[in-house]
Amino acid sequence: MKQVALLVPLALAPVGIGAQVPEPPPLQLAADYQQQDVVHYRVSEKLDGVRAYWNGRELLSRGGHRFSTPDWFVAGFPDTPLDGELWLGRGRFEDLSAAVRRYRPDEAEWRQLRFMVFDLPASDLPFEARLSALERLFLHLDTPYLELIEQRRLPDNTALAAYLAEVEDLGGEGLMLRHRDSRYLPTRNQDLLKLKRFQDAEAIVLAHLPGQGKYAGMLGALLVETEDGRRFRLGTGFSDGQRQQPPPVGSMVTYRYRGETGQRLPRFASFVRVRNDAPERP
Repeated sequence: MKQVALLVPLALAPVGIGAQVPEPPPLQLAADYQQQDVVHYRVSEKLDGVRAYWNGRELLSRGGHRFSTPDWFVAGFPDTPLDGELWLGRGRFEDLSAAVRRYRPDEAEWRQLRFMVFDLPASDLPFEARLSALERLFLHLDTPYLELIEQRRLPDNTALAAYLAEVEDLGGEGLMLRHRDSRYLPTRNQDLLKLKRFQDAEAIVLAHLPGQGKYAGMLGALLVETEDGRRFRLGTGFSDGQRQQPPPVGSMVTYRYRGETGQRLPRFASFVRVRNDAPERP
C-alpha cells in the first residue's frame, strides 16, 4: 500500500452491481459474563472457529453465505437445523478461515474439519431439554464430521475460574455459558454468555487513518463503529503487512479490550482479525 487515505467514508465502499445480499440465519448471540451464578448455566469451551448454521440442507455462515462444502462432508447431517462452529483445532483459525472460504473446497482440508454442534435453534424447548434432544439425535448419526460439544455442570464460580484456566492453558479462547432454562432466541441476550480474560467484540471499518513516523505511508489506525453506534480508533495489534494492506473500508473486524471508559469506549482496544465469512469469488 503506497498511501493510506484519510477518513475514507463507508459510503464509498465498493458494492457489486446487482449483488444479492444474503439473509443471515436466526442465530443467538452472546453477551459478556458479569459474575452470574454458574449453577444456572451449562458451560462449554469457547472454540476459535467459524460460526455455522445447518438449515437441514446446507451450511450457512453467520452472514448468510453458503459454505462450499464437499458433498461427503454433509452427507450424514440430519434434516434438523443445527447451530455450531466449524473447527480445525486450537490456534488454527487462520487455516480454518482460508479453508472454508474457498470457492472450490479443498477436500484434504475439509477432512480435517468438524462441525461442532451446541444447539437446536428451531426447538422451543429450554436448553437442558434441547441438549437432551441433541444427545438422542447424535445416537443415530453416522458421520465423523459432526461432534456435540461437551456442556458441563459446575458447582460454583470457583470451579468456573478453574475451568477457564484449564481451557486457556490448553490454548483455548475461553468459555461459553448457556442458561439451563432458556429458550433459543435469535438476539444478543443474557441467556448466552462468553467468558474470557480479555473481552472481544466486533466493529465496522469506517476509515483508514494514516500513520506517522515509522508508519508513515502505512496505516496508523482504523476508525471503526460498533453495532450500537460508538466510534473509536483502533491502532494496535497490526502486523507491518496488515498496516501495508489494511482491512478494507466496510469490512468487519474483531478487537480485544479490557473494560470500558466512562464514555463506554473500549479500554486498550487491539485489533485481532478481519471477520470475513464471505466465500471467495469464482
